[in-house]
Amino acid sequence: MCLHDHTSAPKPQGELPRRGILAGAAALAGISVAGIAAQLASAPAALADNGQSGANYPGRPLTPQALIIEGGTVVDPKTGDAVADGVVVLDGGKVTAVGTRDETRKAVAAVGSRARVLNASGRWVLPGLVDAHVHANALADARALLQGGATSVRSGSSTFYQDIALAALPSWAPGLSPRMTPAGLFISPDQGDSLLADPDLAPLATLSGGVKEPQDLAYLTRVNLKRGAEVIKTRANPRAGIPEQDPRELVYNVDQIGAIVKAAKGAGVLCHAYSAEGIDGAVRAGVRSIEHGVFMTEKTIQEMARRGTFFTPTMDAITSMARSSNPILAARGAEYTPILQSAVRAAKDAGVTIVAGTDSFGTDVTPIGTEARLLAEAGLTPLEALQAATTNAARLLGRGDNVGRLVRGSAADVVVVDADPLADGSALEKVSTVIAQGAVVRTNL
Repeated sequence: MCLHDHTSAPKPQGELPRRGILAGAAALAGISVAGIAAQLASAPAALADNGQSGANYPGRPLTPQALIIEGGTVVDPKTGDAVADGVVVLDGGKVTAVGTRDETRKAVAAVGSRARVLNASGRWVLPGLVDAHVHANALADARALLQGGATSVRSGSSTFYQDIALAALPSWAPGLSPRMTPAGLFISPDQGDSLLADPDLAPLATLSGGVKEPQDLAYLTRVNLKRGAEVIKTRANPRAGIPEQDPRELVYNVDQIGAIVKAAKGAGVLCHAYSAEGIDGAVRAGVRSIEHGVFMTEKTIQEMARRGTFFTPTMDAITSMARSSNPILAARGAEYTPILQSAVRAAKDAGVTIVAGTDSFGTDVTPIGTEARLLAEAGLTPLEALQAATTNAARLLGRGDNVGRLVRGSAADVVVVDADPLADGSALEKVSTVIAQGAVVRTNL
């Protein structure tokens, strides 16, 4: 059954229900009613002119203390340049200066005694890391991601729009959640209880075969966008991590995925894909990035390079299956790992942009540094692995130089590591300090 006539079917309302939807998502995410429900209750459905959620709330966002990080080697992932005994000045949620002590002298004087000083001598200072594939549904999930150094993330979908609620937090409470690029609900045939996330999804409950027809896929995509999703997540194949599912079976073909891409209207579509047919169809449908991508062919890799399609291999999610106590998953992990490593090398050689994404779910978080190490082990240089978790991922998320680099005016997101990321592929696992949105999340400096 299909909602063929979407002109007569209920249209995504987007306006009035959004308050209740976000409030419910906030509750599911563990956000206190006292802390945020008041904002949502008084906020209009669309964001105010300044683009900030909760703009009508009578209080003010928290402002982090100014910070000076000095003495460490400051690395620019875009160029590979490094400044020994460098200084980074953070104020007002931005980088106000970065460079040598002489180059930053005026900025240091400007923040004066109101700044907290962190001595990073003997360490390496980097922009906050980017995890391009996570599933965060609660504050505990957000905290775990931050602890590993991921100060910006792209959601791989949530069950009840929790990622959209989490995306609103950094502008009010810096350091509580990474910068989130939310995907909303997974565009998949069986929505299950996610239908309860939104009254506009009630018509989809009438579909006996699930959400499969192009019109229905487009409708679900539009509902997501109305609720605040900035990217759309769909699939070409089932999950590899569930023994009962066959990850090479086709779920959505090129026409179905194409309907999603068209309805997304420029919002990047990330596509979970394993099989050669599934990956190729998703690429030809125009998705922004391929997630997992184990069995991609040389022909598809060349097409990805031609189109500028990004590749998120989620190395840890695949390789870790080899350690599973389930024999089916263990066999998959052992089989898929060398194939995926070869795909990474082939994609690199073809000029496909590779980004780091852990596919972490809930509080079961793989630090983004581990993903970078696995990419280095697959064939990327340490600098390329660093770029996968910074500049490449920032470009995928449409963040430009605001994320993934430490330059004047960029976001006040910083990690400090104990090893040289330009020489050691495992350096990003050795995080000693995390600063998100100008707030110190953790430090031993």
